[in-house]
Amino acid sequence: MRIEEFNALSDADVATALRACVSIDSWVTDLASGRPYDDTTQLLDAGRAQVVGWAPADVETALADHPRIGERPAADSATAEHSRSEQAGVDAGDQDLAERLRDGNARYEERFDRIYLVRAKGRSGAEMLALLEQRLDNDPVTELEVTRQQLGEIALLRLADLMKPDAEATT
Repeated sequence: MRIEEFNALSDADVATALRACVSIDSWVTDLASGRPYDDTTQLLDAGRAQVVGWAPADVETALADHPRIGERPAADSATAEHSRSEQAGVDAGDQDLAERLRDGNARYEERFDRIYLVRAKGRSGAEMLALLEQRLDNDPVTELEVTRQQLGEIALLRLADLMKPDAEATT
C-alpha cells in the first residue's frame, strides 16, 4: 500500500490494518491519529516510538493474538496469516525440533506464565529454539522487557510489510 492510500483509509480500515500488526489499542489509535504521514519512514518511526511506551498489560494483551512457536494458527485472520508466514523457518517435518519446541514452550509458560514470543521472521527453527533456551535463564523483569522488544520487532516488520509496495516504489 502506498502512504497516500494509508493516509486516506477510513478510521475503521486503518485500525483493522494496524491491529493486524499488533493488537495494542494505544499503538493503533496513536498511529491512526498521526495521519497524514509524509512517507513510510515517518510512519515506521512513529510506530517505533510507540513501542517503547508499551506497558506490561499491553504486551500481555497482544500475546493473546500469537500462536506458540512451532504451532500453526488455525484461524483465518490477517494475524494468523502473518504468523504462518513468519514461522516458515520451522520445518514442520522435523519431529525432534517440534518436540523440543513443545517442551521448551511448556517450560517457558510454566516459568513466566505467558507464551514464548520471538521475532520468527528470518530465523530458523533451531535459532528460535536456541533463543528460547537462553531466555529461560532470564529473570521475570528482564524477560518481560525482551518480550516487549520482540513484540515491537514483529509489529514493525508487519507494518513495513503492509507498506512494502510504497517502499519498493521509492527505491
